[in-house]
Order: sequence, then C-alpha cells, then structure tokens
Amino acid sequence: MPRQLHINAFDMACVGHIQQGLWTHPRDQSTRYADIHYWTEYAKRLEKGLFDGIFFADVVGVYDVMGASPDAAVRHAVQVPVNDPMMLIPAMAAATTHLGFGVTANLTYEQPFLFARRMSTLDHLTQGRIGWNIVTGYLDSAARAAGLSGQMAHDDRYDLADEYMQLVYRLWEGSWDDGAVLRDKASGVYADPSRVRVIHHHGKQYKVDAMHLSEPSPQRTPVLYQAGASARGTRFAATHAECVFLNGQAQPAVRKIVDGIRAQAVEQGRDARDVKMFLGATIVTGRTEAEARDKFEDYRRYASSEAALVHAAASMGIDFSKYDLDEPVETGKSQAIVSNVEAMTRSAGPQWTRRKLLEQMVLGSRQAPWVGSADRIADMLVEWSEAADVDGFNLSRTVVPECFDDFIELVVPRLQARGAYKTRYTQGTLRGKLFGHDRLPATHAAAPARGAGPAAS
Repeated sequence: MPRQLHINAFDMACVGHIQQGLWTHPRDQSTRYADIHYWTEYAKRLEKGLFDGIFFADVVGVYDVMGASPDAAVRHAVQVPVNDPMMLIPAMAAATTHLGFGVTANLTYEQPFLFARRMSTLDHLTQGRIGWNIVTGYLDSAARAAGLSGQMAHDDRYDLADEYMQLVYRLWEGSWDDGAVLRDKASGVYADPSRVRVIHHHGKQYKVDAMHLSEPSPQRTPVLYQAGASARGTRFAATHAECVFLNGQAQPAVRKIVDGIRAQAVEQGRDARDVKMFLGATIVTGRTEAEARDKFEDYRRYASSEAALVHAAASMGIDFSKYDLDEPVETGKSQAIVSNVEAMTRSAGPQWTRRKLLEQMVLGSRQAPWVGSADRIADMLVEWSEAADVDGFNLSRTVVPECFDDFIELVVPRLQARGAYKTRYTQGTLRGKLFGHDRLPATHAAAPARGAGPAAS
C-alpha cells in the first residue's frame, strides 16, 4: 500500500507566479489577485479537494537582474505587483475548517519580536493551521529597499537565520508556560505572572529583553517549512525544518537531497520522518492522454519566454541579456539561489547556454510540466513518492482555477482508489494532521527553549 500523499497548492499573491505568461490565457483568473473573494473561493475549492494546504511564496523586492532594470518584470507581471500573503490568511481561514496555510516570510527583513507576535496571532486566528516558510532572501533589490547596499553572502544569511530561529523559539516556546492562562473571572486573574517569562537574548545580530506578547497558540511554533537545497541550506533544514520544499529535478538528484537531509536530521537526534519532503510539480491533465496534450498545447501558446528569463535571471543572480543564445553562461559565485544554479548545471552541463535554458521553459518556467491523463499523473505521483522518498507535492498553478479543478475532479479519485490520498480530513492543527501531534517534538531544536529563563517581575 503506498503512503498517503500530502498535496499543497503553490501560489503567490500576484499575477505571474512560476509559469510566466499564463495569466494572459482567457480562462485564467489570476488578475483577480487583489480581490479577497478570489482567495476565499480559492480556499473553499482546495478544501473541497482535501488539499493539505496552500503554500504561499513571496518576495520583498523586484526582479531587476535582467538588463539591470525592473522594466521587463513590471511589463510582464513577473511577481510584481505583489501583495502581502499574510493579509489573506484570516479571510481564507474563516472560509474553511481544515485547510492549512504555509506563508513565506523573509527573516532578513523581519524584526523577530514583532514577527513572532504576528505568527502567533495567525496561529490563533486559524486555530492552529499556520506554517512559516523560512527564507533568507536572494534579491539585492529587497536589500536596497530595506536600506542596505546589498544582501549578505549566501552562507552568512543562514548564520543569521540560525540566531533568528533560536530567538523566536524562546519567544514562542519559552515565554509563557502551559497553564499560565487562567481566564478566572471570579478572581479577576487572567494569567499567572509567575508563569510568564521575560526572554533575554543578547546575540551577534539581535538583542531582545521582553516577554512574548501573545499567549500560547494552538501550535506555539508554526509548522516550519524551508526550501534551501544548497549544502548550507540542507544543513539548516536538517536542524529546523519540518517540511522541506524541493524543486523538480531528476529522480536520483532529488533522492540524494532527501537522503542527505534525513541523515543529517538523524545525526542531530531527530527522527528521519519528522521531516516531510514536498516536491514542486506542474501538472496538466485530462481524462485522456490526447485531452491532456491538447490542453498543454493550448497553454503553451500563452507562455512568455522573455518573462521566464526575467524570473530565472533574478533567482540565479545572472543577467542573461549579456549572453548570446549559444554563448556559455558564466555562473561564477552566485549569492542568489545557489541550488538553482547547481540544478541547471546538473541538467544541462557545465557549459550551458541561454538557448538550453529557454528549451526548458515550455510553460514559462524551468519546471518541466507533467502532461498526461489522470491515470498517468496518479501513477507518476505515486512512483515519484516511492522512488525519491518524497511525502507530497506542491502543485504550481498554470491556468487558475481550472488547473486545480482538473486535479481535484480527475486525479484525486484515482489516488484515493490506490490508497494514496485521504478520503476525509482528520481533526486538529496543521501539525497534528501532518505529524500526529500539535507541538514540536522534544527532539527538535526548539525544545531547549521551553521554560527557559526567569519569570517576569
């Protein structure tokens, strides 16, 4: 019997997310991204399909590497304009009961004390359905927007992140004891101050002397997502992540990353299965192979290779406008998404060119789509899960909402028939649904923060 797969929708509070240009398709509704009803309808649709959640990407800069200008990104809506995904979650949570929400927040530009309160608030308002995708950023434009001359070096950003995590763990896990909140109307005591602690953190990057402002939320710490696949990123994931998001590559490459992260987690005293792996996938399906192929060819007419290059240039830190079609691209030492450069080198060889990159962008991104009948797609998902040891998939949108309607109507029943997909939700928090417990286990790096430090005076 195959494992039951976890499925998230992968999207962003913008027009053009991953598959660049598909917003121009006449049936696509992503230009409604600023309408709250678009998102509440979206949430209801995903919950009807028993999706585990929606995984929100986000950036706080613009894609201005291509031609050293943001003009092409603005022209083609390449993740700009983009709204704050956190503002969508309370409305989507109010429209649903079980759907989880993974939201990306860049810790480099988030003050940890205030961020910890914001996430606790969302955990309360969603009744424990919030997750945080931990990112350190890769855009120099974001650094300049925050008043810096440029971003920190790749590995230094992870060093910063390690300290950040220790601080927010102490706020979420250590400031308020379980049982501190009494809500005793007869005595007039809401909370016992002897069970609330001031957190004293004096580190290299951060200094905080304060109690956490929120009382303990259902999960305390949000479910922790992470998407780094570089050597430093996988080490960070093995320490902190509960769910790791991997980009699509060849199966052996994905399996190597999965095995490496699980092995590093075990070395740190964690259970290998306390880290769930999610593979990014783009799916175009139909009732038959011919129907799926026709739909793919229809979508393909609207994909934008220029917009795709704008996105790739920023994520790799390479200005492709400097290279002719068949001129080898000099990757150098990128400070952007190192794993993206490494993945391209693995797939196209060390002397890859702009032409080779464009050949991969059939639907406006480097993520090759899976095109096939619902039976074939169900087989592929199960086979990938077994061969690469992944626990689930983040499904990138193509033409919305029909791409998710197709998956829910056609693929979900076939997965259920194989025993590879749930037939109903279990009750409880997002972490409870994924792992069977609401709070982080005692083996997690956050555990030492529990009950640490003197009580507030």
